[in-house]
Amino acid sequence: MSGKPHNAVILPGATLGVLGGGQLGRMFAQTAQAMGYFTAVLDQDPTSPAGLVSHHHIRTGYEDPQGLAELARLSAAVTTEFENVPAGSLNILAQSVPVSPAGSAVAIAQDRAAEKAHFMKCGVPCAPYAVIETPDQLAAVNDALLPGILKTARMGYDGKGQVRVKTHEELNAAWEDLGRVACVLEKMLPLAHECSVIIARGRDGSIVNLPVQHNLHRDGILAVTEVYEGNLPATTVEKAIAAAQSVAIGLDYVGVLCVEFFVLADGMLVVNEIAPRPHNSGHYSQNACDVSQFELQVRCMTNLPLTQPRQHSPSIMLNLLGDLWFKDSDVATTPAWDQVLALPGCTLHLYGKHDAKRARKMGHLNITGATPEAVRATALKAAAILGIEPF
Repeated sequence: MSGKPHNAVILPGATLGVLGGGQLGRMFAQTAQAMGYFTAVLDQDPTSPAGLVSHHHIRTGYEDPQGLAELARLSAAVTTEFENVPAGSLNILAQSVPVSPAGSAVAIAQDRAAEKAHFMKCGVPCAPYAVIETPDQLAAVNDALLPGILKTARMGYDGKGQVRVKTHEELNAAWEDLGRVACVLEKMLPLAHECSVIIARGRDGSIVNLPVQHNLHRDGILAVTEVYEGNLPATTVEKAIAAAQSVAIGLDYVGVLCVEFFVLADGMLVVNEIAPRPHNSGHYSQNACDVSQFELQVRCMTNLPLTQPRQHSPSIMLNLLGDLWFKDSDVATTPAWDQVLALPGCTLHLYGKHDAKRARKMGHLNITGATPEAVRATALKAAAILGIEPF
């Protein structure tokens, strides 16, 4: 690699590149621009949320050699906003420009079998599982893993590529339905709740984290994140942070990493999966912390110092799915944002997506306030206005 060493600080005024044009890329670009950086997005969609707000928008596929060369030419450093970006593309870019996270780390996050093997290596507990790639492995599945959830090893997120199975017959049928692709069968565990930790790790090994996030999912998609003192037992918080740091260090990770956990009925913590990028559950940090997850992403890739974020307000984030546009009819109607914004401490973040579709992430609402009780009361009022089920 030519030019400056990987650990040189990249100061504002430089251009930062991102592979992927979704809402995470958009919020990264907006944060980088607020800090004085220029941005370049590679995404073939001409209306991609990140492409619409970026200084440069390279409209090619993620594996297009000319597109990648142009991104490398423009950028002082490159990151990604989507774990299903080909790891090979990150490796190609890394030949000429600093890339974080590395293709090797993203490749593990893209494959549930490799991911689980990494958790075991790091000594982090995960649900009992079996890898199913062949009919023989399918036939050999232990009864103790049922009932379970069959998940495609690759390309699954937001509940996609997952089937609940109770019996061997259902398991066999589910594997057929998924096209007999490589899968992981996870034993279903008695869940009390779910939580996640956002970690940021620099090239120098420095590591910081956001507070542990208490998450509620509906139909496999994050619905509500609650973050305040006492949102989870102190022992759970300590274990989650230690486990997330162990996973990041084991990957020699550089960048922002989300580690998602299940908290079992007996209080035991098991890791579910990792996302090698900022995460939906960290969006509250934009309004409740002095450093957001997107600023941490900028700091990691530019070798700026990582300071431990401080949460200054209790916060609840509500995910805004396209369903809210169809609350009252089959024709998309803009929700009553004016009524929501009349409530104290509500900050609206919309992603600039052209069409509302059911289950599509259109934006999020961050609610902050002086106390957790006040925030919850406001969040429930906002949910009622928008047609979000109470929580």
